[in-house]
Amino acid sequence: MKALITAGGHGTRLRPITHTQNKHLIPIANKPILNYALEYVRDAGIREVGIITNQEGDEVKEVYGNGKALGLKIIYIPQERPSGLADCVRIAEPFIGTEPFVFYLGDNIIVGGIRRFIEEFEKNQTNCHLVLAKVPDPERFGVPEIKGNRIVNIVEKPKKPLSDFAVTGIYIYDHTIFEAVNNIKPSARGELEISDAHQYLLNKGYKVTFSEITGWWKDTGKPSDLLEANRLVLDNISTVIEGKVDRNSRISGRVVIAQGAEIVNSNIRGPVIIGAGAKISNAYIGPYSSIDKNCEISNAEIEFSIVSCNCIIRNQKIRIEASLLGKNVQIIESQAKPFTNRFIIGDQSLIEIR
Repeated sequence: MKALITAGGHGTRLRPITHTQNKHLIPIANKPILNYALEYVRDAGIREVGIITNQEGDEVKEVYGNGKALGLKIIYIPQERPSGLADCVRIAEPFIGTEPFVFYLGDNIIVGGIRRFIEEFEKNQTNCHLVLAKVPDPERFGVPEIKGNRIVNIVEKPKKPLSDFAVTGIYIYDHTIFEAVNNIKPSARGELEISDAHQYLLNKGYKVTFSEITGWWKDTGKPSDLLEANRLVLDNISTVIEGKVDRNSRISGRVVIAQGAEIVNSNIRGPVIIGAGAKISNAYIGPYSSIDKNCEISNAEIEFSIVSCNCIIRNQKIRIEASLLGKNVQIIESQAKPFTNRFIIGDQSLIEIR
């Protein structure tokens, strides 16, 4: 079995961060989102992985190379333009051949990995196995109509959903999916929809089965989704302290402090993860915060936030909460008189001030 993982798209809902960074490389608990997908397929026993990338971007390839560091063999499949998920499958046929494969959307995170879904696919000897999750907003997703424990219909982003299930970004196929993606037509928005490919299989009488996720699953398409995924991952960490913590600091709850990090006269209340080379002084880092490598935080309070690598936060008047900071961000106290705020802000930024 092989794996096909998406790492393209433009991440418009995560701008401005995605103006300068592929969204699949945004850190969740100090690890790129894409790492979770790659580790899930590896832990399920899959070694050959194709990654769908944007035509113009080599960012992902520069991070993962040939995959050897993760115990994988990775090839990269550039998509000329965003033409839908079914098009991702279509262009991957030369890589997949006739083998069964997992198709995994690289911005999805799930508890417990994917091995159990592969086992269901193999046990049922099915052509297509879909992973479903109950969601409060199914109209954002492909939605199945289920009768008698069987999927009979699938509609992409329906205005009136026929169930409260979403088809998540985890699919398992045999070679019949290539018949489907080569026979469907572009939708009204000009894309080959994966839901249309699934409907093709249903219409042709191919066997389509499903599993329901009983734990948590997140499609990290929006900033709030990233923060929630970060919270869910941090809920499962165990305390590991390899960095330096001075006697004037307080550590409580589950906390990971990487080697080379330094905590001085600070209060760290977990679950929290602090990356290598970070320095925290005279600060408070509260629950569900991820502080990436080489950050410097002093005289500030941070809670329920993601702070990417190489950020500097020095401001006695600031408390940061439910925030997402990209790489190399600086938030420092102005020395200007009279008191003033000074901003250098990229497109589509959001700042809330009181």
